[in-house]
Amino acid sequence: MRASLIILFLSVLFISCSEYQQVLKDENITRKYTYADSLYNQGKYKKALKLMEQIVPSYRGKPQAEKLMYQYANTFYKLEDFILAGYQFERFATSYPSSDSVEVAAYKSAKSYYELSPRSSLDQKDTHKALEKLQGYVDAYPNSEYRLEANQLVNELRNKLEKKDFETAQQMLKLGDYLGTFTPAIESFDNFISDHPGSQYRKEAFFGRLEAAYRLAINSVPSKQQTRLQTAKEYYSTFIKYYGESELRVEADKILLDIDKRLATTTETKS
Repeated sequence: MRASLIILFLSVLFISCSEYQQVLKDENITRKYTYADSLYNQGKYKKALKLMEQIVPSYRGKPQAEKLMYQYANTFYKLEDFILAGYQFERFATSYPSSDSVEVAAYKSAKSYYELSPRSSLDQKDTHKALEKLQGYVDAYPNSEYRLEANQLVNELRNKLEKKDFETAQQMLKLGDYLGTFTPAIESFDNFISDHPGSQYRKEAFFGRLEAAYRLAINSVPSKQQTRLQTAKEYYSTFIKYYGESELRVEADKILLDIDKRLATTTETKS
C-alpha cells in the first residue's frame, strides 16, 4: 500500500513537472498566464515567477495587467527579494492609482524598504530610505488598517538611527587620543542631544559630552587649557541639572574635582 502511494505521488510529480516544462516552452501567453496564476495561488512562487517574467511585457496595457503586475510584485515579496519587491510595488502603485490593491501595494513597497534596513552598526542609507517611504505611506493613508503597524516600524527605524548616532558619538570619544582631538566627539554628542531630545541615551550623551570636553581640556596646550576647562565645567553643570540623581553623578563629580584642581593651578600660575 505504502509503495503504491509513493509510486502514485512520483507519477503526479512527474506529470506536474512535465506539464510545467511544457508551459515554459509554450508560446501561448494565455496558457502561461493561467498556469502562472494557478501556481501563484498554490504558493509555488519560484515557478510562477519564471512564467510571469516571460509574459509581463506582453500583458502591459491589457485588462489582465493590473492583477498580473500585483501578483508579480507580491511574488518577489513572498520570495523575500525585497529590492525588487519594493520597486515593483512602487511601480504598481504609480501605474494603477485607482486599483483596489493600491493601498496594500504602497504598504508592501514601504515595508520592503524596511526589510532592507541593516543593523545599527552598518551604514544607514537604506534605513533613511525606508523611514521616508513608511512616513510617506502613513501620511498618504492616515486611516489605513496598516497604520498602527506602519507607525511601529517608523518608531523602530528611528530608534535604530538614534542608536547609530549615539554609537558614532561614542566611537569619536574612543578615537579621541588616536585623532589627537576630542572636538569631533563633543560635536557628535552636541548633535545627538539636539537631534534626539527624547532619547533613551540622552543621559549618557550628556555625560559623554562632559567627558569629551574634559579630555580635550587636559590634553590642550597651556594657553587653551583654562578656557577649555571652564567649558567642561559648564557641561558638568548642565549634566547635573538634568541627571544629578543618576548613577553617573559619581564619575561626573570626579571629573569636576580634577577640573577645579587644574583651574586653581592655572590661576596660581598666572598670578
